[in-house]
Amino acid sequence: MLGEMLDEPRIDTHEFTIQVRQRGQLTIPQKLREALSIEAGDTLTILQIGDAFLATPRRLRSFELADKMASMMEEAGLTLADLLEDLPKIREEIYNERYGTQNS
Repeated sequence: MLGEMLDEPRIDTHEFTIQVRQRGQLTIPQKLREALSIEAGDTLTILQIGDAFLATPRRLRSFELADKMASMMEEAGLTLADLLEDLPKIREEIYNERYGTQNS
């Protein structure tokens, strides 16, 4: 049930390789700047996630996304308890997909 909700919409992903210059400067590839409408002087938000970071030309929309998720749950007739009930099963499925069958 949750897996079906998270499958839509699919997010287009592209990989770009960039080099960090001497003073920590990065050059964003032109194709990416054009796709995201990033122009000279724009400010990006960078969020560190463990050993990685996410750069976005817009402020993170945590509250908007939380509201959207709540609306999707309401439309599907799901509660937080429903999601938490399925969590162990979903974790096991992800584990098995990544590492093979889980030994219990």
